[in-house]
Amino acid sequence: MEQYTNELIHESSLYLQQHAHNPVNWVPWSKEAFEKAEKEGKLVLVSVGYSACHWCHVMEHECFEDEEVAALMNKHFVCIKVDREERPDVDQVYMTAVQLMTQRGGWPLNCFTIPNGQPIYGGTYFPKEQWMHVLKSLNHTYTAEPAKVLEYARELADGVQQSDLIAVAEPVKPFPENKLWELVRRWQPRMDMVEGGPTIAPKFPLPSNLEFLLHYGAFTKNEEVQKYVNLTLRKMALGGIYDQVGGGFSRYSVDLLWKIPHFEKMLYDNGQLMSVYAQAYTQTQNPEYKRVLDQTLGWLEREMQSEEGGLFAAQDADSEGVEGKYYVWTKEEIEAALGEEASWFWKFYNPGNKGYWEHQQWVLVRNETWEEFCKNNPEIDPAKIRSQLDTLLHIRKKRIAPVTDTKCLTAWNALTLTGLLEAFKATEDHAYLKLGLQIAKWIRKYQATEDFQLFHTRQNGRSFITGFLDDYATTIQAFLTLYQLTADEEDLEFAQQLCKYTLNHFYDEVSGMFYFTADDHDLIARKMEINDNVIPATNSIMANNLLTLSLLTDNLDYEAKSKQMLQNVIDGMEQYGSGYSNWALLLLRFQQEVRLLTIPKTADWNLFRKQSSPFLLVRYTDDAEATVCAAGLCSIPMVHVREVEDYLENLN
Repeated sequence: MEQYTNELIHESSLYLQQHAHNPVNWVPWSKEAFEKAEKEGKLVLVSVGYSACHWCHVMEHECFEDEEVAALMNKHFVCIKVDREERPDVDQVYMTAVQLMTQRGGWPLNCFTIPNGQPIYGGTYFPKEQWMHVLKSLNHTYTAEPAKVLEYARELADGVQQSDLIAVAEPVKPFPENKLWELVRRWQPRMDMVEGGPTIAPKFPLPSNLEFLLHYGAFTKNEEVQKYVNLTLRKMALGGIYDQVGGGFSRYSVDLLWKIPHFEKMLYDNGQLMSVYAQAYTQTQNPEYKRVLDQTLGWLEREMQSEEGGLFAAQDADSEGVEGKYYVWTKEEIEAALGEEASWFWKFYNPGNKGYWEHQQWVLVRNETWEEFCKNNPEIDPAKIRSQLDTLLHIRKKRIAPVTDTKCLTAWNALTLTGLLEAFKATEDHAYLKLGLQIAKWIRKYQATEDFQLFHTRQNGRSFITGFLDDYATTIQAFLTLYQLTADEEDLEFAQQLCKYTLNHFYDEVSGMFYFTADDHDLIARKMEINDNVIPATNSIMANNLLTLSLLTDNLDYEAKSKQMLQNVIDGMEQYGSGYSNWALLLLRFQQEVRLLTIPKTADWNLFRKQSSPFLLVRYTDDAEATVCAAGLCSIPMVHVREVEDYLENLN
C-alpha cells in the first residue's frame, strides 16, 4: 500500500501520531478546520479516541487505513482527529451529543457536525461497510436537504447546552440526616458480595465509590459495607486486572471475576487506587494492601517517569498488534523460566486452572494472599515468591512492550501525587513521598505560570493547552494534602491561588457550580461535570476542596459555596449512589463535622501530620500550643502531644 502522510505528523500526541500515515486527510482540532468546511460546503467529522484504546485501533485498521474508505471521507468531509486526553473539553461536548442521539457512548467516538461545529449524527465503533453507508447517507442528506440538517443541528446543539444545567436550590437548608443511609441502602443490591465490585461486567475499579464506602462503613460501623469494600480490594488484588508480576492495575476486567483485564494501564486509575488501598491499609493493616502499594510504586518508578519528573499518561493494551500479549504466559514459558519452582508457583498463580484465557495462554491470578499461601505451604516463604516474580519480570522485559503514551497530564499527575501522599501516610515509607515531591515540583516548574494558570499537558519539552477544571481541581486537592504533610505554607498558598483563579475563570455565579472550561472557551457549549465516574466529577472535587480550604484558611465564603454546590445536587442522589459517591463523601464530611487540628511545626508533633484525612485537617502555627476545633467549638490550648491524643480520642 502507498505510504501516506497527513497533517497529524506535526502533532506531539501519540494518538494523533498513530493516525499520521492513514490515507485519510486528518487534520488536528482547530478553528481553521471548520472554516475550511464552511468554504468547501462540507460536513465535519470529529473523531475522538486515545492511544491505549483497543477499539480505536480496530476501527483505524478496518476503516481509516482502507483506501476506499479514505477516498470517500476525503471527498465529502473535513476529518478532524482528537486525542480525548489532550482535549477532554471537545470529547465532553461531542460525547454528550452522541449520548443524546443514541443513548450510549464510548470510544472511538465519531461525531459529524455542520461547519459551525453543531453535531448532527454520531456513534462509536463502526465496521467498514456500516461506516461507508453512514458516510454516503450523511453526504446525500446534507446535499439534498441542507435546511433540514441545519435545523436538526440547532435543536441538538440546544440539547447539548441544556444537558448539564443545574437548578439552584434555594435557600440552603440543613442536609437530610438519612440521605446517606438511603443512598447506601439502594446501592447495596448492586454490590457483588461474592467477587466485589458491581454486579455487572465489564467491571471497572471505581476508586471514589470505594473511598466513600470505606469511610461510611467506618463511621457508621456498618459491617456489611466494610466487608464489601475489603472484599473488592482483595479480589482486585488477586485478579488478573492487577499485574501480578509488575504491579499496577488495568483499566477494567471484561468478566465478573476481575480475571481477564482490558490490558491497558491508565495513570489516573492507579493514582486513585493507591489512595484507596492506602486508606484501607491504615484501617486494616492488611499486608496484601501494602504489597499492592509497593508493587504499583515500583511500576511507576520503573516505567512511567519522564526525565523532567512528571508521570506518563498510559500504556497500551496491545503489543505486536495483539491485545495482552506482553502480559500472558504459556505453561511452557513458566516451566522454562522457573524450573522446579514452577509447580508450586503454578498452583499459587493458576489455582484450579483459573487463569486460562485463550490459545493456551494464561493470565496470572490467585485465590489466596501471599500470607495465606505460605501458611498452607510452609516450604514457601514470601522471599521465594518475590524471587520467582522477579525472574518473570526480567524475562518479560525482553518482550516487545506495549507503547507508552509519554504525554504528562497535569490532572492525572495530581491524582497520583495525592495517592502517593496517602501511601506515605499509611506506610511511612519515604519512597512514596520522594516520588510525590518530584511530581509536585514538576507541576510547579512546568505546568503553572506566575499568575497561577495551569497547562493541561506536557510532551517533548513543551507545555501546552490551557488547563481545564480537572487540572485545577485535582492540583488544589493534591497541594492541600501536601501542605498537611510538609507544613510548607507555600503549598497552601499555591492551592489558595489556584482556587482564586478557578473562581475567577470557571465559576458560574448563577448556579454556584463550575464549568469544565475556562471563560475563554471556543466550543459550542460549556459543560459542567456533575456525576462522579472513574474519576470524580470536577465539581464534586472542587466542592470538597472549598470545604477543606474554608477550614484551613478560615474562609466562611468557601464553606458557603461548598454547601450550595452540595445542595444543588442532593435531591435524588440516593437513587444513583455510584454516580454521586464523591458528593456523598462531602455530605459525610458535613455531617461528621470535620475536625481542624492546629499544631506547632516542631518535629515532636509530626505524628499528627500523617493522621490528616477528609475528616481531620491539620494546619500549622508558629506557637508552641495546639488546638482542636470541631462543630463550632475549639479546645483550650494544649502543650503536650498526649493531651491532643486524649482530646481526639474523647471526641470519637
